Amino acid sequence: MTILITGANRGIGKGLADAWKKAGAEVIGTARSEPGMEQLDVADPNSVSALGKRLEGQSVSTLVCNAGILLDRHEQLDDGYPPELWAKHFQVNVTGVFLTVQALLPNLRLALDSGATPKIAIISSKLGSQTSAGGGRYIYRASKAAALNLGRNLAMDLREQGIAVGIYHPGWVATDMGGSQAEVSVEQSVAGLRRQIDNLTLAETGCFKAWNGQDLPF
Repeated sequence: MTILITGANRGIGKGLADAWKKAGAEVIGTARSEPGMEQLDVADPNSVSALGKRLEGQSVSTLVCNAGILLDRHEQLDDGYPPELWAKHFQVNVTGVFLTVQALLPNLRLALDSGATPKIAIISSKLGSQTSAGGGRYIYRASKAAALNLGRNLAMDLREQGIAVGIYHPGWVATDMGGSQAEVSVEQSVAGLRRQIDNLTLAETGCFKAWNGQDLPF
């Protein structure tokens, strides 16, 4: 079993990589620039394409699209949220996810030969839910809503190929992004996410779940 995780150099991504390695899985961690990891900048199409070429012929059983950014927490509605900030978020949180999935589809298809169900796990956020909108952080919310929509549509198209897709909310986690006041530790989030991803099947492809298994509204 080979698991590839984007943004695996810190926070949830690092936690997931360490936990799966400890459980005996082969893990390919990626980061923009980190010794010992596969180089990948999800915002750079050339970087994504290069990763796909380097991994040509390598079976990947699970792809975890974890890399993401949150840069608009202090923006104000009246005079904030500049266009370039919108573009940057969508480039990383949405386009980067799509390009990574697209580049590694051949690797996921190779995993079908083992008889297992290849999986794509997209780390989104409940802040992207359409039915529980809470206001503020408009760019981040919109990008995570788009990531959720992307995952749901990928699930529809990939079901017939035998590839399952799950979309997950990691919780408000005490990382650099979540801050010190967060409600969930990295260890709790990682353990829960691993459980959800490991148990993902084609029967629930397209699911939107929290780290603790709670079904979330779209």
